[in-house]
Amino acid sequence: MVLAELGGSISRALQQMSNATVIDEKVLNECLNEITRALLQSDVQFKLVRDMQTNIKKIVNLDDLAAGHNKRKIIQQAIFNELCKMLDPGKPSFIPKKGKTSVVMFVGLQGSGKTTTCTKYAYYHQKKGWRPALVCADTFRAGAFDQLKQNATKAKIPFYGSYTESDPVKIAAEGVERFKEENYDLIIVDTSGRHKQEAALFEEMRQVSEATKPDLVIFVMDSSIGQAAFDQAQAFKQSVSVGAVIVTKMDGHAKGGGALSAVAATKSPVIFIGTGEHMDEFEVFDVKPFVSRLLGMGDLSAFMDKIHEVVPMDQQPELLQKLSDGHFTLRIMYEQFQSILKMGPISQVFSMLPGFRAELMPKGHEKESSAKIKRYMTMMDSMTNEELDSTNPKLMNESRMMRIARGSGRLVREVMDMLEEYKRLAKVWSKMKGLKIPKKGDMNALSRNMNAQHMSKVLPPQMLKQIGGMGGLQSLMKQMGSTKDMMGMFGGGD
Repeated sequence: MVLAELGGSISRALQQMSNATVIDEKVLNECLNEITRALLQSDVQFKLVRDMQTNIKKIVNLDDLAAGHNKRKIIQQAIFNELCKMLDPGKPSFIPKKGKTSVVMFVGLQGSGKTTTCTKYAYYHQKKGWRPALVCADTFRAGAFDQLKQNATKAKIPFYGSYTESDPVKIAAEGVERFKEENYDLIIVDTSGRHKQEAALFEEMRQVSEATKPDLVIFVMDSSIGQAAFDQAQAFKQSVSVGAVIVTKMDGHAKGGGALSAVAATKSPVIFIGTGEHMDEFEVFDVKPFVSRLLGMGDLSAFMDKIHEVVPMDQQPELLQKLSDGHFTLRIMYEQFQSILKMGPISQVFSMLPGFRAELMPKGHEKESSAKIKRYMTMMDSMTNEELDSTNPKLMNESRMMRIARGSGRLVREVMDMLEEYKRLAKVWSKMKGLKIPKKGDMNALSRNMNAQHMSKVLPPQMLKQIGGMGGLQSLMKQMGSTKDMMGMFGGGD
């Protein structure tokens, strides 16, 4: 992801500070200088960085801190809070409601990924139960309607546009009216962009806005324009009442920090970020979890939301029972692999886990990981029920491995690799054995049983160290509301 380098640099600065024997003024300054350098390299505005550094030094007065205070924790918290403040405009954007018609108008420069983003926005809400529809009011760019039509058809979302009508205001008004009559609750209007800001563009936007009376105007911005984003966002906001921002192409450019910070400075909240071309490469932007992931602290609530999406409710109690028994088979591994692939891009999912830094998964490695999972699943498709449901690795003798390799078109060595992966995961799974299962709905009992001790056995040592050992893990679980969010996947939540 675009901010992987920035997140890695900040994480390393915090880690170096944590490794210091004594936290003094010199160590604090070195840490802050490293973070400042990383933010400036990511094109964050100088004034914002300077203010952040000044504020942290005011908060963290080492001379005034009593001997018993955890200086590392206070410094880390101050850095976290200041980064959040930098990215938070302090006001929420309009949120559409299911069943009540909302009109959302998209604006932005040509080439910012506006049309693709419209469809992603519609698809995201469709998955959450809305009835979205798309209106193409971009008559300036050749092929704009074709692109929207193709995207909408693929996502099975209704759309409206015209090959013959050249007046965008008329198309927008007709499209919105039609979808209102058909009771769609989220009508998304895609407008024209230009290569540069022109008076004609702003006048057209103003007219479309007057004709459709949108509940929300979203400014779509390409992350690669860096600090120029400030002037762009301001110019658009003066023409139409921009209420939110979506930053696109966060998967490719190294200087997306400027786009985020500059937009935050205009007081328009960032609500989503686009991290690729695919429909699911679209993330809700929530400041605290975003900064948490940037610092390598993870975002477990988002991780649990992902799991809720892919683990069917009727399978959750059964999964908890298997967890308690320490009973791990190749069939369970197959089911878990299926869930991982449904959760979306692997690096995006892993970045939600504490201790993971996006830079640890180089570009291209993600595709390799997905391909490996698919290879393993192909091999398991060639196994018998007896093999899939057995917990005895000795069952897999040489002749069986050769048969599986032939049946899946893979090498015997690859089958052996897959079995090694199974043994590794079975070992992790077995550490959860003995988890007491409460009666249905008894969340407190589950919280008592699924404690930090259990989690510390499961997490890899490097990850446990990254989040501050047992103390850090207990603190993290406390932040997550004991274990309610973490165990929601097993049917213990609301």
